[in-house]
Amino acid sequence: MISIMSDTIGKLFDDGALATCARDAFLFRQGDPVRFMYLVVEGQIDLERHARSGTPMTLQRASVGRVVAEASAYSATYHCDGIAAEESRARAIPVTEFRRRVDRDSHLAGVWAAGLAHALQAARTNAEIRSLRTVAERLDTWLADGHSLPPRGRLQSLAQIFGVTREALYRELSKRDEQGRRLPG
Repeated sequence: MISIMSDTIGKLFDDGALATCARDAFLFRQGDPVRFMYLVVEGQIDLERHARSGTPMTLQRASVGRVVAEASAYSATYHCDGIAAEESRARAIPVTEFRRRVDRDSHLAGVWAAGLAHALQAARTNAEIRSLRTVAERLDTWLADGHSLPPRGRLQSLAQIFGVTREALYRELSKRDEQGRRLPG
């Protein structure tokens, strides 16, 4: 998210209650009623959904300054699990108050709409990546989009974004390493 967007939206949460999550703890679960909107102030909250096969898919990685599950502002229930990827803290405001604040300020509404547009673009890129046939194609597209690899201990989250097993991703990375191809990250 562009800095000005993050700063403007972040101010909405200045008076929000602080929610703390240990690593792998749920901020909310799929099917829970949407009562709050959350802004990450420390750590990372991932939106995760499981495919019918049981394979976990990461649909959003909300880091510091990002709103978790943006579309939830307009939904009765959460459509994914919100899980702390590491020890995390988020500011929470009631969803009704969030919508009221956005609705009453046209500048803020425009910034929020731009943020939603960027989130939609990212979702489309992730859908494109998942539609590619091979892990190599998915990795190439991810890297070409300006992303870098997460640290070694966090590669599983990238496999979830790609919709592949971590073993398949590790094989592709190993193959590239053997070929002497430098990878960002």
